Amino acid sequence: MTIRMTTLLQRTRLLFRAHICHRTAIATSVNLFQGPCSVSLRSHTCGELRPEHAGEKVALYGWVQYLRQDLFVILRDYSGLTQVLISQDDGSLKEKLGELTVESVVKVTGTVRRRPEGQENTNMPTGDIEVLAENLEVLNTCRKLPFEIKDFVKKSEALRMQYRYLDLRSTRMQQNLRLRSQLSMRMREYLCHQHGFVDVETPTLFKRTPGGAKEFLVPSREPGRFYSLPQSPQQFKQLLMVAGVDRYFQFARCYRDEGSKPDRQPEFTQVDIEMSFVEQAGVMALVEGLLQYSWPPELGGLSQPFPCITYSEAMRDYGSDKPDTRFHMKVLECVCVCMCENYLNNYYQPQMGILGILRNLKINLSVLAVRPEGTLKSPLSKHLSPSDTEGLLGETRARPGDLLLVSACSLHTVRPLLGKLRLQCAELLEARGVALRDPTAFHFLWVVDFPLFLPKEGEPGSLESAHHPFTAPVAQDAHLVYTEPLQVRGQHYDLVLNGCEVGGGSIRIHKAAEQLHVLKNILKEDVSVLSHLLEALDSGAPPHGGIALGLDRLISLMVRAPSIRDVIAFPKSFRGHDLMSQAPDYVSEEDLKPYHISVTWPPAKTEEK
Repeated sequence: MTIRMTTLLQRTRLLFRAHICHRTAIATSVNLFQGPCSVSLRSHTCGELRPEHAGEKVALYGWVQYLRQDLFVILRDYSGLTQVLISQDDGSLKEKLGELTVESVVKVTGTVRRRPEGQENTNMPTGDIEVLAENLEVLNTCRKLPFEIKDFVKKSEALRMQYRYLDLRSTRMQQNLRLRSQLSMRMREYLCHQHGFVDVETPTLFKRTPGGAKEFLVPSREPGRFYSLPQSPQQFKQLLMVAGVDRYFQFARCYRDEGSKPDRQPEFTQVDIEMSFVEQAGVMALVEGLLQYSWPPELGGLSQPFPCITYSEAMRDYGSDKPDTRFHMKVLECVCVCMCENYLNNYYQPQMGILGILRNLKINLSVLAVRPEGTLKSPLSKHLSPSDTEGLLGETRARPGDLLLVSACSLHTVRPLLGKLRLQCAELLEARGVALRDPTAFHFLWVVDFPLFLPKEGEPGSLESAHHPFTAPVAQDAHLVYTEPLQVRGQHYDLVLNGCEVGGGSIRIHKAAEQLHVLKNILKEDVSVLSHLLEALDSGAPPHGGIALGLDRLISLMVRAPSIRDVIAFPKSFRGHDLMSQAPDYVSEEDLKPYHISVTWPPAKTEEK
C-alpha cells in the first residue's frame, strides 16, 4: 500500500512538471518557479501584462469584473484587471459569453496584443493591451450577490462582515492584506537576520492573572477549573528571559473580553518583543530601526530618532498621553479659546494655542461671546473682574464675534477635557476647509516617564498599576516605592502615531523581592496566583525589557483605514460577533455536561398584545 501510494505521488509530480514545461512553451518570458505564477496553472496574473508582452500566448485565471458590449470581458484577480476581447467570428466563444455572469470564475487562453490607437485606457495599468481570446472556460458560475465587488459601491459594514469572503475580493481589501503580509515579513527579517531574535510561540490556554483587561474564560473537563485566553504573552516572555533565550519575538494572538468598545477587537495581533540586558533607550532604538526597515517605500521614509516627551509634558501641552503632533495648537493653562464658525477660514493661525482657565470656579465649561464693543456676554461674566475680562480678551486676542470656551476644574480633570476640545477644534476647522493635519504625514512620538501607580477609581486609598504590575520604577525613584508610591515614575514607554497609541512597553522588575512588594503591599494582589513568576525571578532572572506593537492599529493608520476591521481578514463586529458564521453560538446542555457547566437561560419574552 505504501509503495503504491508513493508511486502515485511521484506520477502526480511528474505530470505537474510536464504541465509546467508545457506552460513554459506558452510563456517563455516568465520564470514559473518565482513570483505570483510559480507552480500555478496561470502563465501571468491579470495585472502584469504590458505592451512588451504583445504577441505572447498567455493563460489567465480570474473573476469576471465587467461584461461590455457583448464583446469584452474584464478579468480580475488580486493583482489587477485585463481586458479580454471575444472574437465575433467564433460562435462557441460568443455563446459562452452570452451565458456568463459577473463574478464567475473563468480561464482564458489567448494572445496579447496592443489596443487599437485611441482605445487605450490610461486608468488601467494594463490599459495599453488586451488579450484576444482563443478559448474561454467557465470554471464556476456566480449567483446574484448581495452587493457588487467594486470599490466605489457603498456597503454597510454589517453587510461587508456578513459576506466577508466577498468583501475581501475588493481591490482595497486585497491591498490591505498584502501590505500587512509584506510588513510582517520585513519585520521578521529585521528581527531574526539583523538582530538575532528567536521566534517563539507561547500558549494560548493559560490561567487568569491579576490586573489589565478582562480575559476570556475557557472551561476544562475538570470541575470548576478554567483556562483563560491571555491578553498578552507578558509572563511568558519574561519567563523566556529567565530561560536564557535572550532575544524573543512573536506575532502574538491576544484576547480581551471588551468587544463592545469602539474600534476594538476581542482577538488581535501584536508584535511582541523582549530582550535581556537592555535599557529603555535600547528598546526604543530597536523599534525605530524596525519600523524604518519595514516601512513601505511608497509611504515615504521615516527619520530617526523619533521625538520623545514625558507624560507630564504631554498632558500639560496636549491634554493627552497620546497627542496628535501633526498640528500645533498647544494647551496653555490659562484660558480656552475656540473661534466661531464665521471666523474659522480666515482667523485661524497655526501657531495659536488652545488655552484653559484653571481658576477655582464652580462650573466645568462655559461659553463667552465677544460683543461688538469688545466686552464679554455670558453668565460667567459676573464671575470675572474687569481686569480678568481685559486680561482674557488680551491674552486670547479675541475679536468681536469670537467664541471663548472656558474650562475650570482640577488639573487631572481639565487637561483631558482641553485635550478633547483641541481635537474637536481640529475636526471643526478641517470640516470648514482649513488644511490643518496632513493626511499623508506620519508623526511618531515616544511618551515616557509615566506614573508607576494611579489611585484606583472608586476605591479611595487603593492603588493600581498605570501600565501593568511588572513595570520597573525609574532608578531615581526606586526608593519611593516603599514610602511614596504615587510619586514614582515607571520605566514605561508608549509609541504614538498621529494621536493613536501603536505600541507600549517597559523595563521589567527582575528581582523577586521587589516584585513581591509591589504585588502584595501596594496592589494588594493574591501573590499565590503569580507564584510561578516569583519563583522564576528568584532563579537568576536577568535585567530585561520589551515592547508590544499593535499590528492591526499600526497598519490601519498606514493605509488610512477608518477602522482596524479593514486590515483584519475576518474581524468581529462592534459587539464582538462574527456576523458571517453567527458566532458566538448556543451550545446544547448535552455538550456542556463534560465541562460541568449548566446555563441559566433568561425567561422567554412574552409577546406584547
